[in-house]
Amino acid sequence: MDLTKVDLCKEYVIKSITTHDAELEAFLFSLGCFSGEKITVINRRRSGSIVAIKDGRYNIDTPLAQAIEVF
Repeated sequence: MDLTKVDLCKEYVIKSITTHDAELEAFLFSLGCFSGEKITVINRRRSGSIVAIKDGRYNIDTPLAQAIEVF
């Protein structure tokens, strides 16, 4: 399932990130957002989601949240 469908404040593991933009993938990797890493959706907003990855919190838009598959 993607990040738009997960429960809030529950930890998940990133299964895959499906994007066709190499620059975006490199940016996500620099944030620690890659396959096998733990991620938590802290809150949802109209424009996207606030996620916690490692020690940081980030605001990601809805299309990007839909591209991140977790289990």
